Amino acid sequence: MNAPQPNLIAQSDGTTRSDAPPNAAPERMALRAVKLRKVYGSMVALDELSFTVRPGEIVGLLGPNGAGKTTTINMILGVLQPTSGSVLIGEIDLAKYRARALAGTNFAAVYAALPGNLTVAENLRFFGLLYSIKGLRQRVEELLEEFGLAQLRHTKCGLLSSGEQTRAALAKALVNKPKLLLLDEPTASLDPSAAQLIREKIKHLATQDRCGILWTSHNMHEVHEVCDRVVFLSHGKALLEGDPRTLPGQHGAATLEDLFIRLAREPLAAVGPP
Repeated sequence: MNAPQPNLIAQSDGTTRSDAPPNAAPERMALRAVKLRKVYGSMVALDELSFTVRPGEIVGLLGPNGAGKTTTINMILGVLQPTSGSVLIGEIDLAKYRARALAGTNFAAVYAALPGNLTVAENLRFFGLLYSIKGLRQRVEELLEEFGLAQLRHTKCGLLSSGEQTRAALAKALVNKPKLLLLDEPTASLDPSAAQLIREKIKHLATQDRCGILWTSHNMHEVHEVCDRVVFLSHGKALLEGDPRTLPGQHGAATLEDLFIRLAREPLAAVGPP
C-alpha cells in the first residue's frame, strides 16, 4: 500500500539501525508520539509510549479495555495533556502550536455522537465552519453523496439508526480532508456489508490522499484486512509492533486474534520468546 520504507536491522546488542543512507533527511511523519506518559495520582495510564504513523499508512492501536488506547487518542487530540512526553502532528508540536497541529486532523468514534438536534447537513456545515473550509457548500454535498446520506440531509442526527449515525460521523471526520485521521472502533455498529464499504473508503483515503490513519478496533479480522502495522498496548505500555499479517507467526500464534488474547491475558510473558 505504501512506498518502500527503510528497513530496521536488528543488531547484536538488541537495538536496531536503519538501512537508509546516512545523509538521508528524517522522514516526515503524519503523527509522532514521543514517550507519552499520563499519571493519575498513583495510577499510570500511559507509560513512555512512543510510535509513529507515516503519511498513507494505517496503524492499528490494539489492546484490551483499559490498555490506554482512548487516553492516547485524547492526548493526540489535545483533550488530555500528557504528564510528560510530546505529540507531533505533521512534525508540528501540539503543545506549542495546537491550532496549527489540529487543523489537518480529525476524529470519529462510536461514543462521540454528533449533536442530535442538528440535521445531517447542519452538522457537516457546523464542523466545516469550525475548520474554516473553503467551498463548504460543495464539500457538504460531496460528503452527503459519498456516504449515502443525501436522502437524510434534513433528518436530525438523533433520529438516525446507529449505522446511519456512524456514516454521518465518518463524513464529519473527512470534512477538512485531514492528513491525520483518528478512528476509534469506526465500524462497530455497522452490518458486514456497510463495514466493508467503509473500510474500502478508509483504505482509499490512505492510498490516494496520503492520509495517516490511527485505527482502534477489537475486530482482528478487520485489523488484519485494513492495517499496515499494529501496536499492541497493555497497561499503558507498547508490547509489540509489526505487520499484522506476519506478527502472529513471529510469536508462535496462529492468528492475530490468538496473539491479542495471549497479550491481554499474559502481557509480560507474551513479549518474550514464544
